[in-house]
Amino acid sequence: MQSLMDFLDQLNESQRAAVMCTEGASLIVAGAGSGKTRVLTYRIAYLLQQGIPAGRIMALTFTNKAAREMKERIAKLVSASDARYLCMGTFHSVCTRLIRPHADLLGFTHDFSIYDTTDMKSVIKAICKERGLDEKVYKSSAVLSRISMAKNCGIGPLEYAQSQQLLREDREMRMYELPVIYEQYQLRLKAANAMDFDDLLINMLRLMDISPEVREKYQQQFRYILVDEYQDTNLIQFRLVKRLAEPQNNICVVGDDAQSIYSFRGADIRNILNFRQVYPDAKIFKLERNYRSTQTIVNAANSLIHKNINQIRKTVYSEKETGQPLSLQAYTDDRMEALGVATKIQKLRYKGYDSIAVLYRTNAQSRVIEGELRKLNIPYRIYGGTSFYQRKEIKDALGYMRLAVNGRDNEALLRIVGFPGRGIGDTTMKKVSANAIEHHCCYLDVMRQPAETNLEVGTATVKKLQAFAQMIDTFHNQSEMMDAFAFAETVLKVSGVMTALAMDRTQEGIDRAQNVQELLNGIHEFVEQRAQEGIDFTPITDFLSEVSLLTDQDENLADTTERVTLMTVHAAKGLEFPVVFIVGMEENLFPSQFCVKPQEIEEERRLLYVAVTRAMEQCHLSFARQRFRNGSFAFNSPSRFLQDIDRQYFEISRPAQTPERPSFGLKDRFAERAATPVKQVTPVTPSSSTTPLSSDWKAGDRVSHRVFGAGTIIRTYHDNATENDKIEIHFDTQGIKTLLLTHAKLEHI
Repeated sequence: MQSLMDFLDQLNESQRAAVMCTEGASLIVAGAGSGKTRVLTYRIAYLLQQGIPAGRIMALTFTNKAAREMKERIAKLVSASDARYLCMGTFHSVCTRLIRPHADLLGFTHDFSIYDTTDMKSVIKAICKERGLDEKVYKSSAVLSRISMAKNCGIGPLEYAQSQQLLREDREMRMYELPVIYEQYQLRLKAANAMDFDDLLINMLRLMDISPEVREKYQQQFRYILVDEYQDTNLIQFRLVKRLAEPQNNICVVGDDAQSIYSFRGADIRNILNFRQVYPDAKIFKLERNYRSTQTIVNAANSLIHKNINQIRKTVYSEKETGQPLSLQAYTDDRMEALGVATKIQKLRYKGYDSIAVLYRTNAQSRVIEGELRKLNIPYRIYGGTSFYQRKEIKDALGYMRLAVNGRDNEALLRIVGFPGRGIGDTTMKKVSANAIEHHCCYLDVMRQPAETNLEVGTATVKKLQAFAQMIDTFHNQSEMMDAFAFAETVLKVSGVMTALAMDRTQEGIDRAQNVQELLNGIHEFVEQRAQEGIDFTPITDFLSEVSLLTDQDENLADTTERVTLMTVHAAKGLEFPVVFIVGMEENLFPSQFCVKPQEIEEERRLLYVAVTRAMEQCHLSFARQRFRNGSFAFNSPSRFLQDIDRQYFEISRPAQTPERPSFGLKDRFAERAATPVKQVTPVTPSSSTTPLSSDWKAGDRVSHRVFGAGTIIRTYHDNATENDKIEIHFDTQGIKTLLLTHAKLEHI
């Protein structure tokens, strides 16, 4: 625990002013790498040292990881006992906590389920199938995206059906029945006693609307509200924060409009740009010193983002070393770009750099880069893959616990009823589903009393259904008497999950069993951690809520040292690396071909700003003259954004020919070969007699082939033995190939 002056002395002047101004509305505009997390953390610690009870403070973040790290830092600054009672977490986790005690006012029970993306898609697929809709048109991800966007804008099913603009957009996508699907989707969630992520925020607002008592209770309880990453908030989050902060308006928001890149998720940059209009007396603090990057990287990023019109003007600066220029490399095609990047990474690793990131605009770009990294035996990790809690065996195990606490969770029941096998097949479950819909009850109700819904199954099947329902009911009775770990251990043993996994002695089976054991370890750690925070009893509902609200940004990146990290620019936000490669800097890729409106182009520019400012020491940008996309080569021009960065911050390389692959062996051989220019290719004399050709294809010409990529023509000739015109080409990545001239389908580069 540090004294007040100790930790205030660790702040610069701008940071200190932002920390110590605690009353009224405040906007802290935090430039990239300016220490915004430190300011937010110290501001909360400062409030605590000023005598504000921890229970009066609410801090909202966008990831559980951010909330956890902030809480740990605060505990070191003040004390663990003070930090324990802070209301701190993501919007969704805090809303879950506040809704549960009053869920009955919304028509739910306190043990309602929270549906993740897999559950949501499953419900949508079921609705579309029942209505006989084409799954190729009504893709679950597209339907879910439309519904989520509507919710983020405060548009319910009724308003959706009355919106001419939304209906016109649906018609353009040939999804005419979206309003009906939206309505049915909400009805299914309600019947299952479940909410999706968006519902948690919407229902928190509804709760405060329908119950003035609840609203006043929370407004009085939380006298100081702090919001991290405010530029990423949507309309519902804006309304929620505004309502909670009334009438004192002791609200402090921290963010950077230059890093607002999530409009596709509903984020509205106007929330931060118009903060002063909503709170006219708000104080504005600008954190402009960058502690992360070199002066050159910061200046280059400034020159880029200053081209945007809609922004809060600031000039970020760095007091670190000047650093080397940003490099800009042109390549003939995407394969050469991947090889060039991989070769540079190999050299950097030889020099001791072990934390390197390759950033791209779309996930599809990673494939060729992965291939080249594998060829050079460079270890890498793709950030954003399948997380631990999305593995099938983990979702199965959690499904039992979900159904035990909420018997109306039909999605959980469908997931687990067949594992382990107990003689209840798909045909039976289709009948159960139809009866449940007809009698307006949940699947478990039908299984408890099949006769009451006239379920047409045999006597043996009735016994199996009732035995399953009885097991789940027993679990339900135990769920509130046992702590999360004891309960989870009991469920997985009694249900037969552990036995079934143990019987599979294949390597995959062993891995699955170990994963489920790791789940139990995680639940045990969760209970122990809560005990250390002074919470005597942790029910399984608390753990299920925690897991269901994990985001892709909560993944642990601790194991990425000594590996190259591959990720989209969107996924890289909030991270930093000594060396960053930004690939695919081409028109129609970055900026995306789907971004044409001025506000969309500005967001794409902000996205590049985020990419550049991830770099601490080196930033390498590259583009390809042509790229294999959608089954064919597309010729590209360099991204317009490259013109937005002042030339003085660039070191521009000439278009790259074939990069020399580094050898594996002695270090001096590596250094020698890395510096050796590309060798000239010596023509190979064919065995049969040949005659030189006079044609449009000349030796030395650079050409592109749709399969083999880019290459250099060695020669063209007529093969007298086969009576065919042929062309011999040294391809950059495939070596020398001899092709029939009439079938080669080449293009000049």
